[in-house]
Amino acid sequence: MTTTPRQHPETICLHAGYRSDPATGAVAVPIYQTTSYQFRDAEHAQKLFALEELGNIYTRIMNPTNDVLEQRMAALEGGAAALATASGQAASAIAVQNIAQAGDNIVSSTDLYGGTWTLFAHTMKKQGIEVRFVDPADPEAFRQASDDKTRAWYAETLPNPKLQVFPIAEVARIGREMGIPLIMDNTAAPVLCRPLEHGAAVVVYSTTKYIGGHGTSIGGMIVDGGNFPWEDHKARFPLLNEPDESYHGAIWTEAAKPLGPIAYALKARVTLLRDLGAAMSPFNAFLFLQGMETLPLRMREHSRNAQAVADFLKGREEVTRVIHPSQQEEKYRKRAETHMTGGFGGLLGFELAGGAEAGGKFIDSLKLFYHVANIGDARSLAIHPATTTHSQLTEDEQMSTGVSPGYVRLSLGLEHIDDILADLTQALEAAR
Repeated sequence: MTTTPRQHPETICLHAGYRSDPATGAVAVPIYQTTSYQFRDAEHAQKLFALEELGNIYTRIMNPTNDVLEQRMAALEGGAAALATASGQAASAIAVQNIAQAGDNIVSSTDLYGGTWTLFAHTMKKQGIEVRFVDPADPEAFRQASDDKTRAWYAETLPNPKLQVFPIAEVARIGREMGIPLIMDNTAAPVLCRPLEHGAAVVVYSTTKYIGGHGTSIGGMIVDGGNFPWEDHKARFPLLNEPDESYHGAIWTEAAKPLGPIAYALKARVTLLRDLGAAMSPFNAFLFLQGMETLPLRMREHSRNAQAVADFLKGREEVTRVIHPSQQEEKYRKRAETHMTGGFGGLLGFELAGGAEAGGKFIDSLKLFYHVANIGDARSLAIHPATTTHSQLTEDEQMSTGVSPGYVRLSLGLEHIDDILADLTQALEAAR
């Protein structure tokens, strides 16, 4: 649990959770590349395993390098605790499995990253967890799709490819009335949006993207807001409020009380992370800490470049539609302005008049942009879903994405805007 006082993101990303190494005085966070940790004595070991004291046992569960990253991310989000995972996919899965089991359901926005859609629609279904998809255009749809077995609602702050900011505050308010927590994937909008301040209970990240920022490492993060009254809804959350046979009959809402409002994060760490083993590498945690040091600066520049490109594309005859929060109808633009501060992030999409053929030509003509299946890199990236992930979806899934065969997604990097526009200009001309 972080004890860092609330500061500005620029300060948090440099200082939260760590001052110097107590053993050596090192200012940079060391990489603790170890599997296990020496107990002081038998009593110390007993207290750690009984959760009477927090500390290191085995790196699959906890690691000092990862701990600094977790504290820093919790402070950035304004949460109570965080849990690092091996990937963003692992974070999404654990976030749901932590409170839902076979026979339960969650309600999810239809506007999702393709990998999360597949996880929810197929893999979790096979595990006995039903995911009910609803259109986030109507917040009340979440209420209508829920029942006594609904354990959570799930959505993305800035889902691609639609890039319509999710109505966090509206949906979270309805969920609080019903005793249902909102889990928000904030991968595309770190620093710019703080979902916990708008009522979300849990925030997840693929740290692979903007948190790391340099396309070097895979990782994920779950942030427990510490703001949801799990104990007030015992019937809805038996996994947190009934004895857990996998951990000596612990009742997590009770076991966490001496440690703070971290029942959700504590259970995720000592049961699911322990049992499934999707732990973040300490080396990757170190790289994510390096990325965090410049995160606020990068997000401002990503947003500035994306806005400039959106304005540029709006005037191109080859482009029939620009998909960016600043170019959307008033209600979506106002929501983006309410939920995000300091910019709309580095993502945008656009549709080419020439359809799929033009999309392919455009991608093949790019010289500065990289053609990769990633976002959030310091480098500018591009992809044409009609020839990659989109082609693998069913017809219904393609309809839900709301994009055409001529759709191209850009992740704007940190290059000079003149160089970015020059590359886009020559590629658009080649795609005519």
